[in-house]
Amino acid sequence: MRMWTAVIPVKRLRAAKTRLRGAVPADRHPELALAMVRDTAAAVLSADAVAGLLVVSDDPEVGAAVRDLGARVVPDPGGGLNAAMRFGADETAGPAAHRVVLAGDLPALRPEQLDDVLSRATTRSFVPDAAGIGTVLLAAPAWQPLDPRFGGPSAASHAASGAVPLTGSWPGLRQDVDTAADLATVLTLGAGRCTCGLLRDIGMTPECAPAA
Repeated sequence: MRMWTAVIPVKRLRAAKTRLRGAVPADRHPELALAMVRDTAAAVLSADAVAGLLVVSDDPEVGAAVRDLGARVVPDPGGGLNAAMRFGADETAGPAAHRVVLAGDLPALRPEQLDDVLSRATTRSFVPDAAGIGTVLLAAPAWQPLDPRFGGPSAASHAASGAVPLTGSWPGLRQDVDTAADLATVLTLGAGRCTCGLLRDIGMTPECAPAA
């Protein structure tokens, strides 16, 4: 049943994923950031539980790419990541909606993983990243406050705020990409078509296999 509105905030590509710089040639870095957003958005939109996707971004390339996939784009209100999430989830989608916010750098995400998580999100819930320190997803059913606390050790912050941690075998969901080592891990999981296509184009083919 399609009931959840998903929200993904995306920085301008030139400013995105600074810790990942050096993983690909500098002139291809914005393309890598965009490829990961496209793969993440495509997986989210393919999930049975997702009714729609809102992307909060001021980057015109991001906007054009995700609109082509079927997402709606709204402007970044400024004020950082959590402000962008609140704007998309609470002001644009509205508190009457079931809202889920995700990181935009999950190129190995599978739709069925997201469906499984959302079937368990009966109250305000979050999914820690693979390291157990950050957060890759925060869900708030209708009329429950989103109250995002992303940044730094956000898993502990979300738990302290009363959000319920969800755990399961969701490697593509939990593995976000902040560093070159994260990218290498994602490739072993099977990254999406856009990310793999870019990496093949620059010669990183041995480690890159499309997601099943």
